[in-house]
Amino acid sequence: MKSKYLFAAALILTVTFASLNASAAEVNLYSARQAFLMTPLLDAFTQKTGIKVNMVYLKKGMQERLKAEGANSPADLVLTSDIGNLHNLVKAGLLQATQSPALEKNIPSQFRHPQGLWFGLTTRARVIFAHKDRVKPGEVTTYEDLAKPHMKGRVCTRSGKHMYNVSLLAWMIASRGETAAEAWARGLKANLARKPQGNDRAQIKAVYQGECDVALGNTYYMGKMQTNEKSPVQKKWAAAVNLIFPNQNGRGTHVNISGAGLTKSAKNKAAALKLIEFLSSDAAQKIYAEGNFEYPVKAGVKLHPLVAAWGKFKPDTTDLAKVSEHRAQATRMMDRVRFNTMDGS
Repeated sequence: MKSKYLFAAALILTVTFASLNASAAEVNLYSARQAFLMTPLLDAFTQKTGIKVNMVYLKKGMQERLKAEGANSPADLVLTSDIGNLHNLVKAGLLQATQSPALEKNIPSQFRHPQGLWFGLTTRARVIFAHKDRVKPGEVTTYEDLAKPHMKGRVCTRSGKHMYNVSLLAWMIASRGETAAEAWARGLKANLARKPQGNDRAQIKAVYQGECDVALGNTYYMGKMQTNEKSPVQKKWAAAVNLIFPNQNGRGTHVNISGAGLTKSAKNKAAALKLIEFLSSDAAQKIYAEGNFEYPVKAGVKLHPLVAAWGKFKPDTTDLAKVSEHRAQATRMMDRVRFNTMDGS
């Protein structure tokens, strides 16, 4: 009888350790970044470490899903774009702090949360796209120029409430103060050629079609248009504009990130941290940045040739954690100036 109990106990221990080993050899990832971009990276990580990554693509609703799942969420790690999404996850208490010498070495401090709640993995700049013929050299060199009288009726942009523009205005508040930021938002709104609409690519299309002369957009859209074989007309849109990095003689161009963080419910923390560390490594940074025409966060990593062709630029170095603190203020400001309406509407 005693031997039966010993056998049963041994069997339980074996199953338990097998479960622990299986758990340690997996990472469950919720990603707002698409499979075409993530699959090469995750495959390389698995090949290097033996750790399997189970990815769930969530274009929308990541925060709501994590909230609903609570402590029972299978997600160990989240990956998303824009500081706004990362900030919202922090505010909702859905991420946990972690420390890593490798991440501190690979990622500049302005691109990671001071308590280690999130880590930037790629950057993108919010730039000005200017028509090659209708905008004279030197006519627009700063974000502030977009709000000046000579740009009246010449500017296109997407919704002021979209996260990209909210982040830009939050950065303006962080770097110049509320009064100057609101004056800029009002001036920009007064210079719009049309009611804010569409995505970033739609703004460049509008410049190409003559609806406006300049537009705000993220850098990687230029690469997407320049290489678009499914819709070759987008190559014409891209060819019609110059990509201008604003504020190069001042504080630099506003940059945003894609980033990752460990969930509060993470059950495979060590493996999840290994994945973030891998994504910050030289090899992964090159694959990651090239896949979406973005900039690596790690210094010294070679750029995609198209991205390199846009030229070197001076990025602003304000901590994005500080910028994110002004997002709610920026959203209220967009409402206050009635940014998404045209005068008289």
